[in-house]
Amino acid sequence: MPTAAQVLGKFAAELKFADLPAEVVERSKNCMIDTVAIASFGAQFPWSRTVADYARRYGTGGPCSLIGYPDVRVHAPYAALVNGVCTHAFEQDSGRYPPAGAHAEATVLPAVFAACEETKADGQTAIAAFVAGCEVMFRIALASRHSPEKLGFHAPGLTGPFGAAIGAGCVFGLSAEQLVHALGIAGSLSSGLLAFSKSEQGGMVKRLHLGRAPESGVLAARLASAGYTGPETVLDGKFGFTEVYCRDAEPALLTADLGKDWEVMRISMKRYACHMYAQTAMQSMRGLMSEHAFGGADVAKVLIEGNEKLASHHNILEPGDLMQAQYSVPFCVALAMFRDPDDPNSFVANGVDDPAIRAACRIMELRASPDFSHSPYPTRITVRLKDGREFVRVGEYFRGMPNDPLSRDDLRRKFMLLTATTRARPVAERLLERLEHFETQAQFSLA
Repeated sequence: MPTAAQVLGKFAAELKFADLPAEVVERSKNCMIDTVAIASFGAQFPWSRTVADYARRYGTGGPCSLIGYPDVRVHAPYAALVNGVCTHAFEQDSGRYPPAGAHAEATVLPAVFAACEETKADGQTAIAAFVAGCEVMFRIALASRHSPEKLGFHAPGLTGPFGAAIGAGCVFGLSAEQLVHALGIAGSLSSGLLAFSKSEQGGMVKRLHLGRAPESGVLAARLASAGYTGPETVLDGKFGFTEVYCRDAEPALLTADLGKDWEVMRISMKRYACHMYAQTAMQSMRGLMSEHAFGGADVAKVLIEGNEKLASHHNILEPGDLMQAQYSVPFCVALAMFRDPDDPNSFVANGVDDPAIRAACRIMELRASPDFSHSPYPTRITVRLKDGREFVRVGEYFRGMPNDPLSRDDLRRKFMLLTATTRARPVAERLLERLEHFETQAQFSLA
């Protein structure tokens, strides 16, 4: 019997643009629009500039673009690294719903972008490669049952190299056998610890996990193309991914419904520049504020109920830096009480040090509730005002999830807002038009 890696490698090698349903193509283009926008915005931060300076030092001379740095060209691994970091730089990149520990926009797309610019591939090749990478990576993440994070690993840093290796490998034209080797190599490049979520400093490293993943994917694919080998049992064999990084994994999910159930359609985009687990509570808070005409200063107490992970991983009442703040559900809800969370600049402008937001964090209580034990993002928020009134709202979904996706108009507005920091408006408009008709492009370019 073939291993899971062999089944996935064969699927990816044989997948063509013509095989993709129209809705899968559209979702893929939307992801590309979203990724370029959020990476452009993310390029302004010190943690992004530091990595970009590293890439300039060691990678200059290649054909690949750094999103947000329009005058820089580097070799493919460095472009993948920087664009992954920039995409994840400000907690705006997409995830999967239901969550599984995989970020397609920050891991697969930077590897695909870099490989396409290196090889001068066309838009259809880029789209098919992205879909192949997503279909493989999401199934690996799903089979893990999100258990790596229970052990202290940052899951996207583990799953990302696999998806990136497939995405880059498909652009490079790897055979099914070579893609299996690329997966085998990628398994030894997985990395990322959740120590940042329980420390007082060092949150920058979280961004690096999502840069190393696409960089590792390019490395794995290029080595495999040159004859380097990796274990075909990397996913479901002894000492493979599902045994070493997971608890109670479900290996059957590694290959379930390939080519029938399109995982790309489960990509969930973010409305707010913070962790997925904060989205429904923030949306509920803004809804209650609008409906009942109160402000942040009127609130006496907030109770947020959700699943166990919400309470165990995201209950950070005194975030030490901006990265921790965006990971903190209390902070994000507090910010929504005093600033417009739709604008990512609300998080930038001294948000961590804002006395009102800090004080509001201290009136937050996070609690795990059995009502949400089998649900990832739903929350129940109870807001008690200083005048004694109390309001409750359950947030089942947030805007951007698969059942309520961002429209193309939503993405256009987001694109123009987020690219304003790095591109002149006419340049941004031309790039957006190319991305909207990406399947017609004869040669991929982010320039």
